[in-house]
Parts: sequence; C-alpha cells; structure tokens
Amino acid sequence: MNDAVVRAQSTIAAMSEWLAGGGPEHWVVETSGSTGRPKRVMLSRGAVQASAAASARRVGASGQWLLTLPDSYVAGANVIARSLIAGHEPVIAGAHGSFAEAAAAMKTGSRFVSMVPTQLHRILEAGGDDLAALAEFHTLLLGGGPIDPPLRTRAQEAGVNVVATYGSAETCGGCVYDSMPLDGVGIAIGADGRVRISGPTLFDGYQDDPEQTAAALVNGWFLTSDAGTLDEDGRLRILGRIDDMVITGGVKVPAAQVARRLREHPAVKAAEALGTPDEEWGQRLVAFVVGDLDAAAARDWVAAEHPRYWAPRQVVALDEIPLLGNGKPDRQALLALAVGSGTDAR
Repeated sequence: MNDAVVRAQSTIAAMSEWLAGGGPEHWVVETSGSTGRPKRVMLSRGAVQASAAASARRVGASGQWLLTLPDSYVAGANVIARSLIAGHEPVIAGAHGSFAEAAAAMKTGSRFVSMVPTQLHRILEAGGDDLAALAEFHTLLLGGGPIDPPLRTRAQEAGVNVVATYGSAETCGGCVYDSMPLDGVGIAIGADGRVRISGPTLFDGYQDDPEQTAAALVNGWFLTSDAGTLDEDGRLRILGRIDDMVITGGVKVPAAQVARRLREHPAVKAAEALGTPDEEWGQRLVAFVVGDLDAAAARDWVAAEHPRYWAPRQVVALDEIPLLGNGKPDRQALLALAVGSGTDAR
C-alpha cells in the first residue's frame, strides 16, 4: 500500500471524527500555491456541511464518492466529506489498479467523482473499461482549471454526465455549477471586474495570517483573484485571473482567452499562456504548447479569432504542461521555462 493511500485513509478517519464534532475547530486545507506561497485556509464544519448539502441539491442526489484527487486540497477533502455525510466511506482510487477497478469496488446506487480536466482527458484518450465505468457515475464534477468545450462535448458523447464547477479553497470548493451559483451563494462583480463571493460556504480566514484574511474577506464577501462577468440571467463567466491580464505594448491581453484559443487548434493537445517581464513591451505574452505548432502558426491561429495584438510573442514547446499536486498548471514552473527558451515571433 503506497504512502498516498495510507494518508488518504488517515484523512478519512480524521474527517469522520471532525464531522461528528471532534478534533479541531476548523478543517485546514492549503491553496494550490500556483502563484506563490500556499495559504492555509480555515473551513468551519458549517461551511463544509453547507457545501455538501448545496451540491447534493443541485445535482439531485447524494451517495458514495470515488477519491481521485489529493486529500490535502479542498476538492479531495470535499469528496471525503460529501461521501461521509451521505453515509458512505469513499473509495480511494489509488488503492486499486485502475479507475474501472476502483469503480467496481463501490457500492450500488448513485456514485460520484470529482476530477480536473487532465484526468478526464486521459480517461477519454484511453477509452475501454475506464471510460465505460466513468459513464456509469451519476455525476462527474469537473473543476480546478479551464474546461474547453471540446473536452466536455467528448465526455458527453461518451455518456459521461459532466458538471463544470468553479470555486476555490476559500469557498469550500466549487460553489458555482455550470455557471450558476449554488443555493445561498451570492456572486457580484466589483468595479475592477473582480469576482466576489458570499454565502454559507465561505472560509473563516487564513491560519495565522490576519492581514491576508482582512484583505480577502471584506464585509462578508470573499474577493477572488478572478475577473468575470454576469449575464442577465445571473450566469457567471470567468475571464481569467486578474493577474492574467497581460499589458504588452500598452494594451491589455487576457492570457486565459489566448490559451483557450490555442487549445482549439487541432494540432494542440494542451496549452497555457502567461505574461513575463519584457524590456521593450513591458510584458510579453508567452504561450506554452504541447503539440505541433510553431510560433508563427500560433500567432496566425490566435489572430484569426482575436485582435492581432493578442498573438503570443513567444512560444515554448513542451512535452506536457507541468502540474501541481492538485492538477492545476504550475505557473511558477512555466514562468521559469519561459526564461531563455522558446521561439520568438514578432
């Protein structure tokens, strides 16, 4: 039995005791640390229970969960909590030889799983028993990163019921399902375009960091790091991180939208885009691409859909996008790769 499985078993036992009222006052999870030092987020029992209840109401059922994510992050902790609250110990995927074998170890009835896009992509590519098993789940909650329409379409065509989620450790995980906030969750857009969230699933603060807590929790609202818009029906559209807005040559370019366009290219398997310092331009937009696409072709592809100034000025070819433990892109690793590598195109 590997160390990750042993840790997950220990977390399940501790979570069971905590939900019953024992242990510390807060369940503490770390943020991904994708932009720097991870923060330790304090979640109350009430927030965890409210998140589980709102999720079950939205998808229309509750039941046993399969744990495919690290238990130290909020998504994995939620899988454990929701399964326990529903009366079932979660099945640990890592304790089995394959996804299909793990699914077979679950009880009959409604089954649930939470994944990041990379995990879903790999199952779709592999097909076979794993994909057939995934199609039998009541709901797949998909979050932790950009979800491109082609990926979701492929999953739905394979019979997988996908619900796209948006949230963070500070909101006790996904609090917006398929662009609509869960019951009790409030969404507002600040004057700066920043997404603000309120409701019963919010965290109580950052452990041992009152200054960051005061900056993030303002008058009952959590100030996210994301830019977004709300349509007339209250649907939330995430445009990218506030700091993903790259100012190059005096104009603003949304890096997340550029990456999304690149991922639509038939020769691209994965892509990300970030801004890096540049003496001439202030910042330059760098694209990180897994696939057969050079800098000139990447610029032309982006410019065919968006303004020419959105086109990346540097392309770094990779075998795969570096990921953090929770499946999100490792932004610090990508920025390091951008220095002195890649192909420039002007």
